[in-house]
Amino acid sequence: MIHEVDEGLRLLLVDAGLQDSGVELVFDAPTKDWSARRNAPTVSVFLYGIREDATRRRTGTAEEYDDEGVITGRRTPPRWFELTYLVTAWTNRPQDEHRLLSEVLRCLIRTSVLPVRMLTGSLAELGLTVEMEAASAGTGDRPSTVDVWSALGGELKAAIDLRVWAPLAGDVEVAGPPVTEGLLVQTVPARDGEATEPGRRLRYEGASDPAGKGFAAERERRLPPGRRRRGGTAR
Repeated sequence: MIHEVDEGLRLLLVDAGLQDSGVELVFDAPTKDWSARRNAPTVSVFLYGIREDATRRRTGTAEEYDDEGVITGRRTPPRWFELTYLVTAWTNRPQDEHRLLSEVLRCLIRTSVLPVRMLTGSLAELGLTVEMEAASAGTGDRPSTVDVWSALGGELKAAIDLRVWAPLAGDVEVAGPPVTEGLLVQTVPARDGEATEPGRRLRYEGASDPAGKGFAAERERRLPPGRRRRGGTAR
């Protein structure tokens, strides 16, 4: 899921025309060594935080069907995660960096949901909304920008804080094949938990549609040889 969010952000910034202007778009950590090796205008989208949004956690399962309407499995609900990115611009002059960062900011703040055409893999299959928020007011439980730069070992510079909420697909438990060989029931008379007779086997041949009545639906039952129905002759 994380790499699919990366791809969605990349497509979003490419669609805004960044690469057409000769700007490189990377997801590298903007460390001091990395910045020293950079030799072209660059926008870095660095992922530094991943945590679950527990308010969206759900329980239960959802059934999955094939093209013929047969249940093929049961999937647990997706888990939602908040991904936090540090977006920075890198050029040879601060004025150019600020101009480039302004273009990125304009693209990000006008997008509250990643467009469907930019979702790939499991994000596209789930068909759920991937929300995003840029340069919002921070909360006390998230690392500050200063702490992030300190951990990277670089010098503090202007950056956009970007948050994305994306679903991680649940696990699928494969369902068994549908019953097609009829129903077999074996009854054994017992006393105090011990069988007193060999028991009887009742079989309903073939699958049938109970029309919503389940096991209460009427079915034709074949009698063993030599047995007869009440008021009838032996079969």
